[in-house]
Amino acid sequence: MIVILDYGMGNVKSISNMLDRAKVENIITSDVLKINEGDKYILPGVGSFDEGMRRISKANWLDTLEYNILELKKPILGICLGMQLLTNRSEEGGLAGLSWIDTEAVKFDNSDLIVPHMGWNDVSVLAEDSAMFAGIHNQSDFYFVHCCNFIAKGNDMVVATYEYGDKFVAAIQSKNIFATQFHPEKSQEDGLRLLENFIGWNP
Repeated sequence: MIVILDYGMGNVKSISNMLDRAKVENIITSDVLKINEGDKYILPGVGSFDEGMRRISKANWLDTLEYNILELKKPILGICLGMQLLTNRSEEGGLAGLSWIDTEAVKFDNSDLIVPHMGWNDVSVLAEDSAMFAGIHNQSDFYFVHCCNFIAKGNDMVVATYEYGDKFVAAIQSKNIFATQFHPEKSQEDGLRLLENFIGWNP
């Protein structure tokens, strides 16, 4: 069962609808017992980094989730803000992140760019053997909505990039953690395929 983590700041219903299309059991929940029973997890998110961390820090399920991810090594997919919350910190806020991956989120430093970055972008897959992009053509379009970009400390975790005035990180993988800056649940057939790949992913 895939658990979609509900902390009040994500497109949880859209993700659930896509997983329903993939015919996989899923649940939107903040119930600690149901979270503990999950096989895989999705951490979505839209909005402020600090508000997201405040809500997650207050949740009674964070310790349980951390045990399942860091100790039992169950797979998790972070989406957009959910990706940034996995990092050490974000320039958008002052609170510490989950620090499950040794990275950070930074603001766009090009004043010519429209922020938030919103719309479709070609995604370049760097890791040809990435199970998460299996069956997805290089340079396929995915949908983005975000105000920060992602700095990876060690390019070995970067599996896809996109261009928006410069080249930025679109997706990373670190052991059992996978995360995308784009929204697969809004990215039509390619987004569905990526979620199907996550369903079958066994890192």
